[in-house]
Formats: sequence, structure tokens, C-alpha cells
Amino acid sequence: MASMQPGTPVGFASVAHDKHPMLFSGRANPDLTSAIGKELGVAPGAVTLKTFSAGEVYCRYDESIRDADVFIVQPICNNPVTEVTANDALVELLLMIDAAVGASAKRVIAVIPWFGYSRQDKKSALREPISARLVAHVLETAGADRVLTVDLHAGQVQGFFTKPVDHLTALFVLAKYFADLKLDDLVIVSPDVGRVKLNHKFAEEVGADLALMTKERPAHQVAEIGYVIGDVKGKTAVIVDDIIDSAGTLRAAAQTVLDEGAARVYAAATHGLFSGNAYENLAAVPFEQIVVTDTVPLLPGAPDKVVRLSLAGVLADSIRQIATGGSLSRGMSGENQLF
Repeated sequence: MASMQPGTPVGFASVAHDKHPMLFSGRANPDLTSAIGKELGVAPGAVTLKTFSAGEVYCRYDESIRDADVFIVQPICNNPVTEVTANDALVELLLMIDAAVGASAKRVIAVIPWFGYSRQDKKSALREPISARLVAHVLETAGADRVLTVDLHAGQVQGFFTKPVDHLTALFVLAKYFADLKLDDLVIVSPDVGRVKLNHKFAEEVGADLALMTKERPAHQVAEIGYVIGDVKGKTAVIVDDIIDSAGTLRAAAQTVLDEGAARVYAAATHGLFSGNAYENLAAVPFEQIVVTDTVPLLPGAPDKVVRLSLAGVLADSIRQIATGGSLSRGMSGENQLF
């Protein structure tokens, strides 16, 4: 067995070639990093992060990371508590990666629970950038050796990378929560045809029927719901999506389902961004619960009906497998791309 080096975090198994993994957090979601650390039995490493008065971001590791596998947890999102925007988070992540490379880290793994810009994965109009591709390129240019992320809006974003991408899913965590509720007459509703595969798998996991909705998007962050295909009358509907952003789509979808005769409506999504007037939109419809995960911090003012499930265990197990050369698929039922 390889000997452990001084300063090896307690709780990690010995790793070949005397490498030791280290966990660090950016300012976008430090609570999630702390929860991951508890699952691993380690505390996040010491790093100085700040924003100068001119708006520039600064980073410095306060301990040696030479020959370590460095895991940097940073969703690309805003956090009003730490006063970083999504763009600040991205730049901070790039600087942390570059600093780790310059400090002779063995490998640098970017753990990006919410991959910001992933919705801009193609040109929807002339003269637009493919922003997700650009973000992938700058992450690799900064020196990331691997990316660990959760429920990309479009799985093909993985193709923008030449480095390995481990794409996890929160579906099984969300499905277990609803299965444990033991709701009667359950129907899973896909908010658009693009999410049918995801919702079909969700319905299989909880043993429910499936319905879907038609949707058009005439402008950015504007959605128009057409009609429901499938039977929701008198049933408990669960609308499943990957993201709740401004919640305009979810509000329209929930109201349409209720108008079609659903007895109750729930919502589930991996990423609860809740931007803009999201909370007002959620309050406009009598949801039983809106269930999301902790890939991003919960913004202040959330209604009581918002329920958060933690992915710390899923992410910690994946980090452990990467550090020890194990398999990530065993904890995901062999599936990590569901749509």
C-alpha cells in the first residue's frame, strides 16, 4: 500500500503513486463544498479569494498543493451572500485552475455542479456565439484536466471538451424522494418534447404514468405552453425539468395542468436558479412542493414550498472514485445521460 504523505486529508483511501486528493471551494456555493467535505471526511482546503474594488478577482492557495489531485467545487452561478455573479464565478474558477496548475498540482478537476452557459449550446439566430463551447475551451486552456458536472441542459455540451467529462444526474435522488412520498394517481409531466426521455425514465423510477406538453419559446426566457398530451384529470401531476430559472415556463405549465383537471401539482428540477421574478411566478400557482437540489445556493426569500435535496453524497462518491481510479457508473445505475 502506498504511504500517505504529510497533510493527507483524513478519510480518503490511499491512492497509487503517493498522490493525495484535496478539496477546495470557490465562492459560488461554499455550503455545498462543506457538505461534500463532510461526506469525504475532510475540510475544504485554505484558499484566499476576494474581489478588488476595481472588480478584479484574486486567488491564492494558502497551503501546498504540489503533486495533489485538486478538486475545485464551483458552479457558474451568482451568490448574493458572497457577492459574486455568475461571471465572477467563472473567472474565479479559471484563476483557481490556473493557480493550481502553476503550483504543480498533479491533476486539476473542476467540479461544476451547475454548468452556466450550457443553455447556449448552439446558434439560435444569426451572429450569436456558441457560449457553452467557449466556456469549455477556456476551462481547458486554464488547465483543467477533468470536469465533473450534473445534468447539463444539453448532453452534447460534453462534445465541446477534449478532456474527460463526468456527467452525473440528480434524477435518482429526485425520483427516490417522490417514490418515498407514496403519492396516489401519480403522473409525470414533461414540460416540452425535448424532456420526454428524462421524464420517461423518471416515470419508470417512480412507477407513474407519463404525459407531455407542447411549448414554444418566442424570445429569451419567454415560453408559451400549448396543450397537454396525456391524461392528467384527477391525478397528482409532477412536472420534471432540469432547470427552474425565472419559473415562467413552470408557472404556465402548472396552470395548464390544473386547467386540464389535475388534482394537485408538484415540480421537480435539478437546478433551482430562481432568477428574476421566479418566486412571484411560483407563488401564482398552488404548488404542493417545488423540489430542487443544492447545485446552486438558494436565493433569499424562497417560499416554504421549496424543498432542497442534497447532492453532496453523489458528488463526494464521484470525487472519491476519480481520486482512487474507481468507476462512477456503479453509483448511477450505469446511466448518466438521460436526455
